[in-house]
Amino acid sequence: MALVTAGVVVLDCAEPEKLAEFYKELLAAEEVDANANRVEIRTADGFRLALRRDVNATPPSWPRPENSLQVHLEFVVDDPDAVERRIVSLGGRPMEAGDASGPMEERGYADPAGHSFTVRRGAPTAPKQG
Repeated sequence: MALVTAGVVVLDCAEPEKLAEFYKELLAAEEVDANANRVEIRTADGFRLALRRDVNATPPSWPRPENSLQVHLEFVVDDPDAVERRIVSLGGRPMEAGDASGPMEERGYADPAGHSFTVRRGAPTAPKQG
């Protein structure tokens, strides 16, 4: 019998309610728990994400080395262009430019609180460089 029954990715941020709205819209998720310092959402396939209040949170500086990437989310998509339009409309911003249909298989973004995440089309075909 497994000792761990579920996993939750937790992102620290100054305003968990606002960041939860971004991810609820992007992932078509529902809020499953909330209190003064944390909001948790869950997608239809069971992915769980919690946003935890940290008034001193500072966004990662990735790809710059100071306060660099601690963790990032990766989402598999069918239409990177449509997803990019949705991300930007929700307050996210592109971190890397490129053509997902060409040699660049993934695109990097920051959510409204500055956490980095990537979207990629299907399974990666080559190991990440660097």
